[in-house]
Parts: sequence; C-alpha cells; structure tokens
Amino acid sequence: MQDLSHYEKIAFVASPRDEAQDALVKLRHKYGAFPEASANIIVALGGDGLMLEVLRRHMNDGLPVFGLNQGTIGFLMNDYSEDNLIERISEAKPTIIHPLKMRVETTDGKCFEEYAINEVSLLRQTHQAAKLSIKVDGKEQMSRMICDGLIIATS
Repeated sequence: MQDLSHYEKIAFVASPRDEAQDALVKLRHKYGAFPEASANIIVALGGDGLMLEVLRRHMNDGLPVFGLNQGTIGFLMNDYSEDNLIERISEAKPTIIHPLKMRVETTDGKCFEEYAINEVSLLRQTHQAAKLSIKVDGKEQMSRMICDGLIIATS
C-alpha cells in the first residue's frame, strides 16, 4: 500500500467561475482545507489561466500543484472528479517546469529580471516604437527589431 501521508495538507484554490466555486466547497468539505502557506500540495480548480497563476505564485517554494479542470480551457488540467483525489495525486506523474527568464535593460541602463511559465510579453510605454534585440541563452537571435511590442512563448 502506498504512503499517502505526504498529501494530507491540501490547499484548494479556485477560479471565480460558478463550477469551480461549487467544486471548491465540495472538496474542502470532503478533504479538509489548509492555507497555502502550510499546505504540502495545492489543488487548483479552474482552467489553464488559474493553473499558470498558481504555478507562478509557487515557483520558488517547490510546492506541487495538481490541477482539476473546472474552467473553459483545461489543457494543463486533469479531469474533474471528487472521488479518490489523494490516490489520483499520488499516482500522478510529476512534470518539471522550466520557466523562461526575461532580462530587460532599458535605454537608461536599468535592468529588470522576471520569470514566466508560458510567455513573456513586452509592450512599448510611449508613443515611440520600441527598439528591441533578442538573445536566447546568451546568443543573439535578432539584433534589432522596431515594433510596438513582442511576445515570446514556450513551445
């Protein structure tokens, strides 16, 4: 028999959709609920947008996230069921996420770094076009692009 004790502290989070909120009430009643700060796993009830938000929020603490589809689009989510949740979590195959790291240097020399799971987007903040160059893993991919904005996404 598999040890399920490491999933005893579940934090449930849900999108504002009615279906997700109804599921939140049912699952908290059935499995209990812990705050995210003291949980050892998070169950996200919603769609891909919620999953990406929760993954980003917990990117640095290593807390696993198990998604249940209660949204419009759920490519990243598991099928919703109230039954056997702990067993389903225990049998799930972990996926390691490798986020994008964006480093931006402004014309006045200020540098900003952010991490993203799905995509990075840059939009100009003035009426003038943005002048961008793109490097991936330190190798220049595009030396100069003049545009209103840019989106770089994972495959």
